[in-house]
Amino acid sequence: MFFSDQVFIGIDPSGGRSPFTYAALDGSGNLLALGEGELDDVLAFLGGQPKATAAVNAPQRVNLGLVRKKLEKESLTPGHLRGADMRQAEYDLRRRGINIAGTPGRAELCPAWVQMGFILYRRLEGLGYKPNSTRRADRVFVETHPHAAFCALVGQPLLSKPSLEGRLQRQVALHQQGLGIKDPMEFFEEITRHKLLKGILPTGIIYAAEQLDALAAAYTAYCVGMHPEQVTAIGAEAEGRITLPVPAWKEHY
Repeated sequence: MFFSDQVFIGIDPSGGRSPFTYAALDGSGNLLALGEGELDDVLAFLGGQPKATAAVNAPQRVNLGLVRKKLEKESLTPGHLRGADMRQAEYDLRRRGINIAGTPGRAELCPAWVQMGFILYRRLEGLGYKPNSTRRADRVFVETHPHAAFCALVGQPLLSKPSLEGRLQRQVALHQQGLGIKDPMEFFEEITRHKLLKGILPTGIIYAAEQLDALAAAYTAYCVGMHPEQVTAIGAEAEGRITLPVPAWKEHY
């Protein structure tokens, strides 16, 4: 499916039933596409968009040792540091109570989904997508992080992502931003005493965890393209900054 107007795409390579899940929004925040597939499927979709902003739920690069250098400088026992193998962006988020995984300093030590993200960024550049810092580009990309994005939107730690209540929480957070997605509150309207007794729940109203992560990335891309004053980036440019759909950070979440 292809579009002529500006499209805002979120890509999640963390793997569910398929290696990639992607979502696309139009300029009014309406859902245009929500799909999954292999890398070539995602690239075919991205390549068909004349004007697009893409947000990827994966690190752009390995860490360059900036955090280790910082901590060694501040430590009284620099030879005994632990937990320093991460990028500046990840360190800054952890300091605010948003606990996300660190990116190792060598690509071969990264999980498979992170390595798939590295490949995706290279292929995006091959399609003519430019970093968001590049001005006047029709196709741009940013890095984001779904857990951090949801924490920032909700303003506090989140319920477990795989759980029904955690998915409801995340979908409510996105729906409150005015996105044209399923209203999660309809889940409760569909529940009756009979359905509860029979164990029949309207779970089809609630998106899967990987779909919600892709939608969070798409919303981030939408904010980057339509409301840049509503986004904040964190981290060092040399390692890849993480962009989140909020205008300012809290000191702690």
